[in-house]
Amino acid sequence: MHASGPYAVPHYRALTRAIHTNVVPAGAFRGFGVPQMAIAQEQLYDDLAIKLGIDPLEFRILNALDDQSPTVTGQIMGEGVGIRACFEALRPKWNTARAEAVKFNATTAGPIRRGVGVAGMWYGCGNTSLPNPSTVRIGLKRDGRIALHQGAVDIGQGSNTIVTQICADALCAAVECFDLISGDTAVTPDCGKTSASRQTFVTGKAAHMAGKELRRAILRLANTRADCEDNLIVFGEGVLTIHEGGKPRDFPLQDLPLDKYGYVLTAEQTFDPPTSPLDEDGQGNPYAVYGFGAHMAEIAIDIELGTVRVVKVTAAHDVGRAINPTLIEGQIEGGVAQGLGMALMEEFFPGKGENLHDYLIPSAGDIPPVESILIEDPSPIGPFGAKGIGEQAVIPTAPAILNAIHHATGVRMRRIPATPDRIREAILARTSGDGGGASRA
Repeated sequence: MHASGPYAVPHYRALTRAIHTNVVPAGAFRGFGVPQMAIAQEQLYDDLAIKLGIDPLEFRILNALDDQSPTVTGQIMGEGVGIRACFEALRPKWNTARAEAVKFNATTAGPIRRGVGVAGMWYGCGNTSLPNPSTVRIGLKRDGRIALHQGAVDIGQGSNTIVTQICADALCAAVECFDLISGDTAVTPDCGKTSASRQTFVTGKAAHMAGKELRRAILRLANTRADCEDNLIVFGEGVLTIHEGGKPRDFPLQDLPLDKYGYVLTAEQTFDPPTSPLDEDGQGNPYAVYGFGAHMAEIAIDIELGTVRVVKVTAAHDVGRAINPTLIEGQIEGGVAQGLGMALMEEFFPGKGENLHDYLIPSAGDIPPVESILIEDPSPIGPFGAKGIGEQAVIPTAPAILNAIHHATGVRMRRIPATPDRIREAILARTSGDGGGASRA
């Protein structure tokens, strides 16, 4: 379903094969197969644009999905499809960078050539056509603090921060009022696995719902309209102060009875994204929310050595609502680093590569400046409109780099990583009239 890319494709057929080999087992990594599809599909889109004589970015804008375009599974999202906005955000930088690259290549002697490439992506957040609920419990303590029980495991992506922020905003309380209880199966409800870019969306939504429920319970306790958004709740030390109509009232908490969880009030909510299985014709709603993005890569390549230096990556991502922009930018930068490694250097040789001495990954010196552009086209389902970002940033990086290589040299790399020897072989094959690709490498 992802192999079409984030484009309206009325005639579509995808064939897959499962291969049983005698080499090491393969497992899921960031993107779960979508980066590999994007490498093929986004280069095909470039080739189509070139054959039609259309600028590659404008070709993508012309064919991008919108709110009313059916996906290849027949799904119409209605709202929250921000891929065209991502491409359009790149347009000014794209036009400038492409013109500068053409001018550089026409006027500069020596082996260095400049290239600029673009690629788009979409990624379904959550499990494909399967239930993947998250449950969040929050409790008001006698000391006026709020216990947040959430089982989402933070593996560095920042879910501890994000989920707390969402819950705090839903409750209309300060983050500083929260005590986080996380990742302990004895005391936290199940929030599902940390994968598929689902925690901000799924666990965040459950936290949003729980925060709203606890706010209503507090206002009912105070004999105040529970549906009134204007009433201010101040969480003090052992006391709540509720402002209704501009008049404050204090509610001491020390002597109130505790529930079975040991809290004055408890709210627990579960969210499971609404999806449907694909039918025998591949039609259905496999994901409730999709993330969208587009990357532009600027490179310098030595055509005599085949070496590539990525000069800059500009990344535009539709995140629905940027709950924490700094964490989002960190995710984008990390995805770009891994995508660069996929495109240019990471290669595993079964039976030979046994450790990271033999497996080349990018270092700090390989990572270019990354400019992030955050697009907010809210999801009607996500918390405050938010979508996932964890895996998306890796997907368009490699194909953008490979399209930039083609722009600079005219050769199409059909195998990754695009190592210097493979690039050099492709350039020699092209100059000798033996084709413009590197399929034999």
